Amino acid sequence: MNLRLDSVLRDTVAAAQANALIPLYALPAAVRRRLAGAPIQIDGTTLDPDVQLLLRIDNLLPRTTKTDAATARTRFRNLCKLITGTPADMLRVTDLTVRGAAGQLEARLYIPRGDAGRGLLVYLHGGGWVVGDLGTHDALSRAIAADAGVRVLSVDYRLAPEAPAPTAAEDAIAAFTWAVDHAEDLGADPSLVAVGGDSAGGNLAAVVAQQTVRRGLPQPALQVLLYPAVDLVARRPSRDLFSEGFILTEEDIIWYRDLYTPDPTLRPDPIVSPLRAEDLTGLPPTYLTTAGFDPLRDEGREYATALTKAGNDLTHAHHPTLPHGHANLLTVPGATRQAHTHLTNHLRQTLH
Repeated sequence: MNLRLDSVLRDTVAAAQANALIPLYALPAAVRRRLAGAPIQIDGTTLDPDVQLLLRIDNLLPRTTKTDAATARTRFRNLCKLITGTPADMLRVTDLTVRGAAGQLEARLYIPRGDAGRGLLVYLHGGGWVVGDLGTHDALSRAIAADAGVRVLSVDYRLAPEAPAPTAAEDAIAAFTWAVDHAEDLGADPSLVAVGGDSAGGNLAAVVAQQTVRRGLPQPALQVLLYPAVDLVARRPSRDLFSEGFILTEEDIIWYRDLYTPDPTLRPDPIVSPLRAEDLTGLPPTYLTTAGFDPLRDEGREYATALTKAGNDLTHAHHPTLPHGHANLLTVPGATRQAHTHLTNHLRQTLH
């Protein structure tokens, strides 16, 4: 990459901080590929070039060492402003409170325009159980609601390190059961309430699906697990293959894990590592995604295999050219949009 192209990218970074990535991706594909640099190939797969371009931009942003949660949360909010694009228009967006494990939690209900059906997706944001909030996942919640034609209830569960495990899990279980109890008030059918999330939120969604079955609580109509973290104990080859440079790093994984589970003896418990549950039978239908350039790829695949072996209904969507976190890359065309469409088509078919 010559200096002139680096200069173009640095100018783009300055504009991108004002959420101006859309003009960059309006450039001809050949120009975007040149800006992205030489193709990245690992484990027999080539990274999507439009994602590679975004990663180059991210690498030019000021780096923040993860020393405290407040700083990490600020950087994550800024990153989400960069990548989420123009929010989808909704019929109505309502801030409300839902029941948590020990009091009320902030939540946000999205009702799309047109036919919203009778389904409801209770959504749990990603961010390593440490960062993320209703704002960071506002655009994604809107996009899911608009493109799937379903109501989305985004839940602001309590975060570590202020509230370590299993607080987030218990909040998620309580919020989901609240949503079923109040489904009709939310315009939904109690039998069509699903639970979902990305990354750490996918972990929480998997825990909700397991624990509602084991505790005799109302069960999700569907669990949506987007590149979930499902094992906080074992290390698999994808952690080494994609330890740096693909949004979620090995340093991130360890930092999040240690803040969420400061007591290592809790990590094998299915309340934080759902892959380690002894009994996976009787779970709700599952939509699970994995990404080819994701350090969590292998544990996600392993959970998909375990769910199928236990006799559960599984749709496993593997996206080989994409990294961890791709659901939030709403300004990026091509493979990320195809993954989003696959998800929202499945939700439309299942929850209407």
